[in-house]
Formats: sequence, structure tokens, C-alpha cells
Amino acid sequence: MTTIDATPPAADQKGAALNRRRRVYRPNTKYIPILATLALLVVMYISGLVNYENFDQPSVIVNLFRDNAVLLAVAVGMTFVILTGGIDLSVGAVISLTTTLAATLLQGGWPPLLVLPLVLLLGALLGAGMGAVIHYFKVEPFIATLAGLFLARGLALFINQNSIPIRDKLWIALSDLRIPLGETTKTTLTAIVALAVVLIAAGVLAWTRFGRNVYAIGGSADSALLMGLPVARTRIAVYTISGFCAALGGVLYTINSTSGHALQGTGTELDAIASCVIGGVLLTGGAGYVFGSLLGVMVFGLITTIINFQGDLNAAWTRIVVGILLFGFIVLQRLVTRRAR
Repeated sequence: MTTIDATPPAADQKGAALNRRRRVYRPNTKYIPILATLALLVVMYISGLVNYENFDQPSVIVNLFRDNAVLLAVAVGMTFVILTGGIDLSVGAVISLTTTLAATLLQGGWPPLLVLPLVLLLGALLGAGMGAVIHYFKVEPFIATLAGLFLARGLALFINQNSIPIRDKLWIALSDLRIPLGETTKTTLTAIVALAVVLIAAGVLAWTRFGRNVYAIGGSADSALLMGLPVARTRIAVYTISGFCAALGGVLYTINSTSGHALQGTGTELDAIASCVIGGVLLTGGAGYVFGSLLGVMVFGLITTIINFQGDLNAAWTRIVVGILLFGFIVLQRLVTRRAR
């Protein structure tokens, strides 16, 4: 009887050990984009400290969150969608519909405690509808959410094409509310709400089964389906979250400005996508963090702040710089994904 020696040759054993060491010591590439964003943010802030007076005031940081609360809320919802490998072009139009509808109802004497959940529910339902169309009818997210964009914007323009002032006492009280953060620094309710949304979303993605499903679908929807994961329910849920966050962004806008307008939110979807990409969220899905999107929004806001401090630069430079950064981070994403393979 012939005995087969199952022991691999010494060279193979040495190669396997080397491969194991490479796997153990290879740096985790998924953190590279978010670390790059954090480094960029630090460099920008230090540059501001060096070049401009009063840039070290706490109000500069506080104002970043206050001025970008709407974008931050929308970017959180967009993060969920992009993590599944999708896209949502309707969020800007949902903002306009929310602001117009809320202002119209409040002007008509509706109680604010009824208007608030109503507009949030409407945003969530629009998102759920688009998610269902995307999943069950196999429509590309770009096309389905583009249809949602036209629908929401059309409804907003149908309701009212003019700016609608809000005179409700509760809304005005929320707009005037200032929350102290120290002896001399205060912030608005909208900034606190946006930060709360970030923390809740980060917890959901990190510590819940739903969050793990989102990442799994973004990695490979077919594999997730074979593993028995609820792909349909999860995909519809992320678009529902995106619609809810867009409606919440619309509510935050009405609180900031005490008005509603059908053209409000134009281009916000592109700003949200840019913030997510700059924050390290992979456009093909499966990788990224809510805190990365937060950093992306802060980079966006800090560019505007530096331009305002400079004083002699055109506001168009914000778009120019963001465009350059987008190219850079898209290339970085490609390099990271190739290295991970």
C-alpha cells in the first residue's frame, strides 16, 4: 500500500508563512480615505490659523456646524444609500417640497406639531417609493431618483412658486433659540439636531444588524441574497432614511430662515454626494463611515469660511476647490480599491 505524504514541501510552507505575515501586517487600506480627509481638514484649519486673524475663535468651528446643518443631515442619508452602491438625486427636490409644504401649511394655520411629522413622513414615503421601484423593477438608482427629483420639485412649484414667510410662534422660537456652549459661544438648535443625526446614524451602522446588512449589500448584493440577508427590505430602508433625512434638512432650513421656497435645495444632492466622496465613502458601495461624511461636510464648509476670511476671492472658488478635491479623492479611492484586491 502506497503512503502519500500530505506534508507540503519546505518551500511551500515558507511561502504560506510569508503570505500569512503579509496578511497580518498589511495596513488596513479602508481607513486611508478617511484619514486623508482628516489630514486635509487639519491642514486647512492650521492654514487658516496662520493666515487670518480671529480664525482661532471657537465661533468659527461652531459656525461650521450651524451653517452646514442642512447639508450634514442630507449627507447622512446619502451615506446610507451610497454604502449600498446606490445614489439619490432627489434629496434637493425633497428639501424644496418640504420647505414649501411646511411654510404653506403653517401659513394656513395648521398646528406645527402636526406639520412637522407630516412633512417628515412625506419625505420618508417618497424615499421608500423610490427604493421599491429600484429593487422590484430593477431600475437604475440614477433614473429612479431622477424621476423622484422631477416629481418632488414639480409638486413644490405646484404648491407655490414664491418665497413663503413663516410666522408661526413655535417656529420663530426655535429659530431664535441659542444653546450655550461656553461663556461666550452659542449654537443653534439646527446644529445640535444635525450632530444628533450623525451620532444616531453612526451607531446604527456600527452596532446593528441593519448596519451590517447595508455594508454587505454594498459589497455584493448577489452574495448578500445568497447569504439570506433581507436585501429588498434593507435597500428600501436606506432610501427611506435618505428621504427622511432630506425632509429633515428641509425642516432645518425653514427653522433657520423662517421661510419656504420651491427653489431651495437646488444642487444640494451634488453637495451631499461630494461631501460623502471627500469623506471617504466608496462610490461603488461597501466601504465608508458616517463620520467620514461629517469630515467631508466640514471640509466643504471650511473652504467657504477661508474664502470669506480672505475677502477678495469670488465665491466660485468654493466650487473650483471642491471639484479639484473630488478628482483627487476619486483617484485615491481607485488606488485604495486596487491595493485591497
